[in-house]
Amino acid sequence: MNNKSLMKSDCLKDTKEKYDVIIIGSGLAGLTCANMLAKRGHSVLLLEQHYNLGGLATWFKRKGGHIFDISLHGFPVGMIKTCRKYWNREIADSIVQLKGIRLDNPQFSLTTTYDSDDFKLVMQEYFKIPGETIDNFIRALRDMNFYDDQTMTTRELFEKFFPGRHDIIRMIMEPITYANGSTLDDPAITYGIVFSNFLNKGVYTFQGGTDKIIGMMRAELVKNGVDIRTKCLVEKIGIKDKKIAGVIANGKQIKGKAVVSNGNLLSTIRKLVGDENFSVSFIEEAKKVRLNNSSCQVYMGIRKGEKIDYIGDLLFTSEAERFDSEELRNKNTTSRTFSIYYPQTRPDSNMFSVVASTNANYEDWVNLSKEEYQAAKENLIQRTLDAFGKYVPNIRDKVDYLEAATPKTFARYTLHLNGASFGTKFEGLKISIGLPKEIPGLFHTGSVGIIMSGWLGAANYGVIVANDVDKFLSSGARNV
Repeated sequence: MNNKSLMKSDCLKDTKEKYDVIIIGSGLAGLTCANMLAKRGHSVLLLEQHYNLGGLATWFKRKGGHIFDISLHGFPVGMIKTCRKYWNREIADSIVQLKGIRLDNPQFSLTTTYDSDDFKLVMQEYFKIPGETIDNFIRALRDMNFYDDQTMTTRELFEKFFPGRHDIIRMIMEPITYANGSTLDDPAITYGIVFSNFLNKGVYTFQGGTDKIIGMMRAELVKNGVDIRTKCLVEKIGIKDKKIAGVIANGKQIKGKAVVSNGNLLSTIRKLVGDENFSVSFIEEAKKVRLNNSSCQVYMGIRKGEKIDYIGDLLFTSEAERFDSEELRNKNTTSRTFSIYYPQTRPDSNMFSVVASTNANYEDWVNLSKEEYQAAKENLIQRTLDAFGKYVPNIRDKVDYLEAATPKTFARYTLHLNGASFGTKFEGLKISIGLPKEIPGLFHTGSVGIIMSGWLGAANYGVIVANDVDKFLSSGARNV
């Protein structure tokens, strides 16, 4: 046995022969699902192929004392309730509001908290929209639910309330597109539910960084008895007599009464399980599910002793004349979001860092040669520095570490098909929910359907699936 095989074997040393539930992947949906099921007395094995937990809610460290959080961090106030109820008060108490959400583009430049009161004020005073129209728009969003007619698109919704107002479309759509990849041609419900959640009390984040929060979540999981194994790649979900049998991970077979995949929905179906285990009609429907887009990020480490004056917590910038979903994903987009991490974001640190995020297309990156790929990454870094230099003119003098991530990076570390940052489009939700009807004991949780995306959506979907798994196990419908 070579050293690599020995390492993989050691990662699964002393696992039990069988578990009530095996969870594949440790994104926020998988973590929340594991915690709930363990607290309800089920034996839970959590398998993560990476060395860190968190999926896209994770971090990495680099020389110079830099810690970089992955992904764009911002979620609705509902995350406080979710964490308090399904995790613990300490985690919930680490959630704080971002006060400065800044948007700067050729159509307007303003700063908002994005709570309902400030939103209404901005819409009335800056965009000159009558209060009654704003109230009707907000009411229409808050009345949306999963059972609504889904034929209306977001574009049609905006045209109904704000006809011809491309500036308003940018104001209310651009931040959501960065958060979950939605477009104007997606169902209006996929926009309305998400935006109304943010509109409640604004945008929030975890104080202390992702490393602190995931660390607290790991401690809670261990306390509740979850068997956590990292660097464990699940190669196959076992099916016997059309029911769940367990998984094969790092070459080892482990039995389970139920399996919850927190991986990409389509790769779960087609790679981990296999088309042959599903009905023909189900596979035909699954083939219609579209992947969401991917992302690029540039990580800027500010040299110790240097600082950045406060310019906002989230900064949405663009040189494009108007909002355009395709322009946002273009390889040479001028539209990007800067997450600025001040020392108060990580109270134990006196350092600053910046993470720039852009939406991206996997196909723009995957076929580049090694030389072309490195040149494209360097170009991404330099264009990002140029853009941020508008707000911090001497940024190049302050930075001592730079790194770029592309859709290929996200595909490598998350194993998501095409490096999809936000899972699938809306039609993926129906397929995800339908898995246990096809194969008893098989469940999926994670980013599907835009609504079940982002930090809060993923965590809440973990809650929903945990309840379904608990009912399945408690019913005695399956014995191993």
